[in-house]
Amino acid sequence: MITLPGPFTPGEVKGLMEVAGVDVVVVDVGGLGPPKLAHVDAIARMQLAAKRAGGRVRLRAPDPALTALLGLVGLVLEVEGEPEEGEPAGGVEVEVETG
Repeated sequence: MITLPGPFTPGEVKGLMEVAGVDVVVVDVGGLGPPKLAHVDAIARMQLAAKRAGGRVRLRAPDPALTALLGLVGLVLEVEGEPEEGEPAGGVEVEVETG
């Protein structure tokens, strides 16, 4: 996993993933302010670049309005701190009975 601290382009995301050999790029979107279509476009391009490099994008601190807007256009991305698909939610213990 790699976390990018500042503005970057989709090409830089793909290049970093290939060079660093990571499969997850965490994008801190907490300081974006009110979501705009330009944000959606940039996030979609980063996700596409990451997929082409064999990875994925995870969002950190997204505004609920941004998450809703992304969902509205069909982009469902992982959010840091939420359990990944197939994993139990935090604080949930899973017991397996044998026999």
